[in-house]
Amino acid sequence: MGVTLAGALMRAWTHRGPLAWLLLPVSVLYGALAAVRRQLYRWRIIPSRPVNACVIVVGNVVAGGAGKTPTVIALVRHLQTLGYRVGVVSRGFGRQSEVCRAVDAEATAQEVGDEPLLIQRSTGAPVFVGRDRSQAARALLACQPQIEVIVCDDGLQHYGLCRDLDICVFDDRGCGNGWLLPAGPLREPWPRRGVEAAGQSAARLLVLKTSGAATVGQFSAQRALSPVAKDRHGAITPLAALNTPGQRPVLAVAGIARPEVFFTMLRESGVVLAKTQPLPDHHDFRPVDATSWSGYQVVCTEKDAPKLWSVVPDALSVALEQTIEPAFLAAVEQHIAAGRARPIASRLSSPHGH
Repeated sequence: MGVTLAGALMRAWTHRGPLAWLLLPVSVLYGALAAVRRQLYRWRIIPSRPVNACVIVVGNVVAGGAGKTPTVIALVRHLQTLGYRVGVVSRGFGRQSEVCRAVDAEATAQEVGDEPLLIQRSTGAPVFVGRDRSQAARALLACQPQIEVIVCDDGLQHYGLCRDLDICVFDDRGCGNGWLLPAGPLREPWPRRGVEAAGQSAARLLVLKTSGAATVGQFSAQRALSPVAKDRHGAITPLAALNTPGQRPVLAVAGIARPEVFFTMLRESGVVLAKTQPLPDHHDFRPVDATSWSGYQVVCTEKDAPKLWSVVPDALSVALEQTIEPAFLAAVEQHIAAGRARPIASRLSSPHGH
């Protein structure tokens, strides 16, 4: 999907205007098909598979980036500081293969996906990618049987993997116009009716707001850009130094769901942008992209950096840092403790995966 079309849809999703009404019949069909799929899991016609670990799924019900990958990174780091042995599974959207595999030190974004690669490099946790998240989780445990907690990056609607906890991430858009795709941003109706056979329930759901004010029953997180940019070798340049006299004008590039958010955060950090280049989410950079970028200091997101460095070696990446309120982390710890207190045999034999 091109940037122009994606932007038009995101604008349409903020209200129930002409484009949203035009797409509403397709949304009704989408909703009906999704409801049938959920019911097949509820009736266990399609099975949900448990694994021998506590499973936490981080995702969203709104299309477009809401901050789930930074949430995964922050959560994994926190659990690691508590001494938990944590692994991650992800689909690896945008990669060139559907093979279930580990994300190793030599992997590229084209092979494993940009978000899994970012998670592995940011946390050091073992990461497996696979279209079937339950298969990826089993492969992870076969390779790393000591893993106690598996965090699934995206997958609220992937009912094939039983979970102990769902974390639904929202940003300042909330539920938009409240309609399902493509007339609105919702992947499933909200408030949701969980699939119990996959371990979903209101008691096992936490809602995290990554920007904007949190409402009753929600937790909050604060996002900010790192005050420094890094080159491909890890050398640091303060953001404040990017516009000092004698420096090249700054061109900001972003291949994420909402590029303008990155551009705005750079400006709020004091960086003067001579030019911006929004690109589709998970964009696979090619040399042709950089033909008009000579003479600029290119700055990109941490997610884009591994791909961009292959065509613009002197580009700088800026990390997004997310701070989550302690009450949310405490609630996650309580769910993990409850899962660990249940006998393993009960978790593996229960139709709910617990």
